[in-house]
Amino acid sequence: MGNKVAFITGITGQDGSYLAEFLLSRGYEVHGIIRRASTFNTGRLDHLLFDGQQEKESGLYLHYGDMIDSSNLNRVLEEIKPDEIYNLAAQSHVKVSFEVPEYTAEVDAVGTLRILDAIKETGLKTKFYQASTSELFGKITEVPQKETTPFYPRSPYAAAKLYAYWIVVNYREAYNLFACNGILFNHESPRRGENFVTRKITRGIAHILAKKQDYLYLGNLEAKRDWGYAPEYVEFMWKMLQNCDVEDFVIGTGETHSVKEFVEESFSYVGLDWKKYVKVNSRYFRPTEVDLLIADPSKAKERLGWSPKITFKELVKIMVDADMRAIGLEPIGEGDEILKQKFPDQWWRID
Repeated sequence: MGNKVAFITGITGQDGSYLAEFLLSRGYEVHGIIRRASTFNTGRLDHLLFDGQQEKESGLYLHYGDMIDSSNLNRVLEEIKPDEIYNLAAQSHVKVSFEVPEYTAEVDAVGTLRILDAIKETGLKTKFYQASTSELFGKITEVPQKETTPFYPRSPYAAAKLYAYWIVVNYREAYNLFACNGILFNHESPRRGENFVTRKITRGIAHILAKKQDYLYLGNLEAKRDWGYAPEYVEFMWKMLQNCDVEDFVIGTGETHSVKEFVEESFSYVGLDWKKYVKVNSRYFRPTEVDLLIADPSKAKERLGWSPKITFKELVKIMVDADMRAIGLEPIGEGDEILKQKFPDQWWRID
């Protein structure tokens, strides 16, 4: 029997790139779909695809495709016959979803249905992971939030993800598919998109230190989130598909911190007074805000033995170090040391 085959949608994103690295380290053959563009969009994967200027054999294969093209998805799945499917593709920016609600629904909601229906119609014997989100809880009815907490989405993104969540449950129950939802709370890293608030902060600090910008403009500083480290979360995705039981899980740190706290920790790490550099701009406020998210990951710990290693303050240091290095500055270095100590056998590249 050959190596397991995995198929990842959203492989060029933060989670997709880390998941590809993790699965390759486990001996998988990994396939992913990427959208055709006039410029290269594989930056997070290039270290897996190239050795200098030369292509290398890494067990990673990319296919052109799109979550709004069911014929393409069906064709790719029939061709590679994956043992595991990880659906990470999404229009994942909450604020942007208010501006492109229809596209968000097509990709995040109906896109999930397209893959599930392809599995059903082709008869593939595969396991399916759906990237769900803490934004489902929205206007919270319980603190902390767990698997049984009622959902109350507060954005087109969250509403689309709500449909995806329930269509996974429906196909699991109706057609006996191995299909599960990972309700992941915020998870960050140096590969986080630059328009997401954590990365916007750490990248902005690096540019301020390099005298490339004077101020950092942010939205709601009081919003509170449960922030973890992305490489730990993608490993949990894999654990869910190795589980004997088909279950949905909440995954998070069990701590909540405000955007202001993230700002304070980041600026303090480099010895700057954040109040001199941060300005609030109402254009970055959402029409409907999610004020507080905090996970109760006790089920994940009990059933699958998962608990996070990286703390909130350590995450901040890791990201600031990486963005300083990316812009040509000498990093403080504490973040790098944390990674070496807590993950001596790490499977991902330190960015």
